Amino acid sequence: MKILKNSFYFSNIIIIIFYLYPGSILGCFLYNDCFIQPQLTRDFIVSSNHVYVFFILSTLGFISFSKNLKKITYYLILLSIVLELLHIIIPNRSFEVEDLLGNILGVLLSLILFKLFIFRRLK
Repeated sequence: MKILKNSFYFSNIIIIIFYLYPGSILGCFLYNDCFIQPQLTRDFIVSSNHVYVFFILSTLGFISFSKNLKKITYYLILLSIVLELLHIIIPNRSFEVEDLLGNILGVLLSLILFKLFIFRRLK
C-alpha cells in the first residue's frame, strides 16, 4: 500500500510540474518544440488528454486513500480546478473550459468505476 501512496504523491508532483510549465514539456522532448502539445486521441467535447491524466491520478488516489474517499475526491476536484485556473496567469498557457471539464470528468469516471468495483466486491 505504501508504494501506491508514494506513486500517488510522485504523480501529483509530476502533474503539477507539467501543468505549471509555461509550454509543453512533452512537446519539447517529442517534437523539439515546446509549443506543440502531443495529442493521444482526438478531443470530443472535453480534452481527452486531461481525462486520461486525471483518470490515472484519481485511480491511484482512490486506491491509496480508500478510507478517506470523500477527502481525496474533494482534493482531486480542487486540484483539477486550481491547476486549470492557474493557466490564466502562466505565460504561453491559457484557461480552457474543455480542459477543466476533462480534468473533472477524469476524476468522476475514476470515482464511479472505483465505487462500482467496491460495490461488486461487497456482494
